[in-house]
Amino acid sequence: EAVTVLLWWEPFGRPRRLPDCRRRYNISGCRLSADRGRLGEAQAVLFHHRDLARHGAEGLPRGSPPRPPRQRWVWMNFESPSHSPGLRGLAGVFNWTMSYRRDSDVFVPYGYLYVPPAPRPFVLPRKTRLVAWVISHWNEEHARVRYYRQLKEHLPIDVYGARGLALPEGGLVETVSAYKFYLAFENSQHTDYITEKLWRNAFSASAVPVVLGPRRANYERFIPPDSFIHVDDFPSPRLLATYLKFLDKNKPNYRRYFAWRKKYEVHVTSFWDEHFCKVCEAVRTAGNQIKTVQNLASWFES
Repeated sequence: EAVTVLLWWEPFGRPRRLPDCRRRYNISGCRLSADRGRLGEAQAVLFHHRDLARHGAEGLPRGSPPRPPRQRWVWMNFESPSHSPGLRGLAGVFNWTMSYRRDSDVFVPYGYLYVPPAPRPFVLPRKTRLVAWVISHWNEEHARVRYYRQLKEHLPIDVYGARGLALPEGGLVETVSAYKFYLAFENSQHTDYITEKLWRNAFSASAVPVVLGPRRANYERFIPPDSFIHVDDFPSPRLLATYLKFLDKNKPNYRRYFAWRKKYEVHVTSFWDEHFCKVCEAVRTAGNQIKTVQNLASWFES
C-alpha cells in the first residue's frame, strides 16, 4: 500500500511542487504531502534541520505522545556540522537520519558515479583557460579562502561569484567547461562532506577537480583516485601550482584524469525531489523495526 511522507517544513520555507516519485525515479507507492492535517496518517515525517534550527523544538508536532508509535521522524540535513546549529537539544527525538553521510539511515550524497547500461563516448570540451573557482560565501576565516590566497600568487585563477566575475545566467557548467581545472573547495572539512562543487561544478563541466575537503582517502570511497587532485598531495600551494602548470603543457598526463570516463557517468542529485522520494522508498523497504537516534550531535559531529 502507499506510504505517506509528510514534510513538516518545506526546505527554507519555500513551497514547491512535490514530485511524482514513480515518474521521476521509478519509486512507486509514494504520497508526498506538506499538509500538516495529514500528520496522523503519515508513515514518516521529514524535518529539515535548517528550518528546525530556525523554529526551535517548539515547532515540532505536539501531541500525546508527540510521535505516534509506528511513525518515523526523519532528520534531514545537507549542511556540514560547522553550519548546523542547535544539534545539542535533539537527542532521542528522531528515528532516522538523512544526510550526505554514508552512515545515515537514508544516505543521499550530492552526487555519485554509476556504470551506464551502454557506454557513451566521452568528448572533452575545448579548453582555453586554466583554473576557475565559483564561490558564493566569502569568508576570510575559511581554509579555502586562505589556500586560494596563497595559490593565486603562483598562477592565474578566475574567480566567479561573491568576489569576482559575474557568472552568465544559468551558465555555470558551460562557463567552467572552458577551464582545465576547477577548485572544488568545501566551506568546511568533515567526513563525507563532498558537495555539488565536485559533482556538478567540476565533473559535470569536465574540469579536473582540485579538492579541499575531507582527506584523500574519504574522496576515494566515492570516486577513482585518478579523477581528482587533492591539495594534501602537495607540501605547499606553490608546488600544486607548479604541477597544474606542468599538466597544462602536457596533454597526455592531463588526459589521464579523464580515463575513468570510459566506464562511469556522473549523477548530480536534484534538491529536493530526489530526497523526498528516497525517504519514501526507504520507509517502504524498512519493515517494522523502529529505532531512535539517541545522540544526534555526537554522531553527526564525529
